[in-house]
Amino acid sequence: MVLGGVKWDEVESEEEPRAMLLGEYEHALDDKNRVTLPARFRQAFADGVFVTKGFDPCLLVYPPKGWSRFVDGQLGGLTPFSREARQMNRFVFASAIHTDLDKQGRMGLIAPLLQHAGLKRGVIVAGVQDHLELWEPEAWRREVDDVGGRADLVAERLAATQS
Repeated sequence: MVLGGVKWDEVESEEEPRAMLLGEYEHALDDKNRVTLPARFRQAFADGVFVTKGFDPCLLVYPPKGWSRFVDGQLGGLTPFSREARQMNRFVFASAIHTDLDKQGRMGLIAPLLQHAGLKRGVIVAGVQDHLELWEPEAWRREVDDVGGRADLVAERLAATQS
């Protein structure tokens, strides 16, 4: 089921324009634990795919440049002298994979990633601006319902912190 798409948009930076990943798609794991990315997303991942555990019960999927921005921006300044920094690095990197899409646009997932997200058969592929998230369908529906019921309050709180 396609509920959205991808918008190719220029982002103000010294880098080349990057894909704005948008939309929600239902897919399924095959017998070899591979998931097919929607055709609209494949160009953004032509140079490879980085997958790691999400902070929610999902997987985060980044193209190489997006992975580098995420790692440098969020983890690059963490000191190894901090126990929490070491724990965060273990969480993000220990079960992360780097792979390529095959000719059919599929990527394989390993057991620790599948277990973290609770993926067994169905998979929701959600575009989230600069990366994708892979969710178990029922967990995705709960997340969407939860945020839908609080979006106005969250937006108000975030606006207050930017003032």
